[in-house]
Amino acid sequence: MKADILIVGSGQAGVPLATRLADAGKEVVLFERGELGGTCVNVGCTPTKTMVASARAAHVVRTAARLGVRVASFDVDFPAVVARKEAIVHRWRSGVERKLHRDRLRIVKAHARFVGPREIAAEGETHRAETVIVNVGARPTVPTLTGLDTVPFLDNRRIMELKELPSHLIVLGGGYIGCEFAQMFRRFGAEVTVVDRNPRLLSREDPDVSQSLEEVFRKEGIALDLGSSTEAVSAPTASSVEVRLAGGRVICGSHLLVAVGRRPNTDDLGCEAAGVKLDARGSVVVDDDYATSAPGVYAVGDVTGGPQFTHAAWDDHRLFFERLMGRKAPGRGARVVPSTVYTDPQVAGVGLSEREARAKGIRFELATMPFGSIARATEMDETAGIMKLLIDPDSEKILGVRLVGAEAGELLHVFVALMKAGASVRAIVDAEFVHPSLAEGIQSLVMRLPRFALS
Repeated sequence: MKADILIVGSGQAGVPLATRLADAGKEVVLFERGELGGTCVNVGCTPTKTMVASARAAHVVRTAARLGVRVASFDVDFPAVVARKEAIVHRWRSGVERKLHRDRLRIVKAHARFVGPREIAAEGETHRAETVIVNVGARPTVPTLTGLDTVPFLDNRRIMELKELPSHLIVLGGGYIGCEFAQMFRRFGAEVTVVDRNPRLLSREDPDVSQSLEEVFRKEGIALDLGSSTEAVSAPTASSVEVRLAGGRVICGSHLLVAVGRRPNTDDLGCEAAGVKLDARGSVVVDDDYATSAPGVYAVGDVTGGPQFTHAAWDDHRLFFERLMGRKAPGRGARVVPSTVYTDPQVAGVGLSEREARAKGIRFELATMPFGSIARATEMDETAGIMKLLIDPDSEKILGVRLVGAEAGELLHVFVALMKAGASVRAIVDAEFVHPSLAEGIQSLVMRLPRFALS
């Protein structure tokens, strides 16, 4: 069967590309073997942040006495938390389904794979087009670990399908996913232990950034076993798991979450038949214009091995659509990609970290400030965290920002906009910020740079 464009995968790049291209007059076929909407809607952003909100509410009630509000008793209705999550996921997924109903767009709910250059087979049919777009995303990595195949371990999907709260959740992995679930389930009332071979949570961040989050985790009663290598896991009973660490130590729990990274969904995509080159991790190799090694075949989103964020995939769609329409657009390498870990406090960043700048020999001017120095943070009793800013000493342009604190993911966007505009950080000094506000702390941070420091 012939079409103008074939899109494999209905993630945050695939769906808007499919709808916009169809509206532009192209005959489009969109393939999806799972639920429409991809990772974000079904097992990523939407369900996790919905449950994070419930966990946050439990924490606020539990600690309300710090604000002079005493709550006699409360409980977490975990099945109700899960039901709310499922209802919101269904709402968003239904929205995606409605959005995809339009002329010139055909949806094929089946596994699709390349069978030749720009040829896709699915449901016994072979589809051909001059342009093929791969948006198949990624899935949790399953590590090679003795005994793991005998343990009913959880991943980010299965842990959100639990109907009862674990009594003791052991989390393998101290990255984004591991940290979010660890704090979430602790706030729901579970005992939680995080195990990571790295010496710090969020090990790619600066040490002081990691320390800020670790202090909060320990204060909330989350056990951290960092710098520990896991040798084996086992399930002595149907309701218990054991994690054996190097040196013979054993951690016992009721449930095991494995959150040690993600891998691209290219194993059964048939890339060899299409001449699509993969890197050592299985990611599709693309150039700055999203082109693969195969003429007419492009890739967007997580499968390219770039930033594993929904907003990055959506921005891939925006840039690539312009190119498909014959209009000029920046390359993927020109983007400014921010990120946020939805722990509490949030950990948000954009550009270079201090550690990265030093490793690359890049000159910078640095300002740091405790989040608790913000008046509004003290008034809210949300003082945990740290703020860091790096600028170019000559141009005063922003090189990188790391914010750990309440609503850090929202505050970050002031810096993102300035970085994208190539503007001097002096714009923040000259702006007038509301007092009292958390955003006011952005100006206070900038004014801690030596060149702006108040005498």
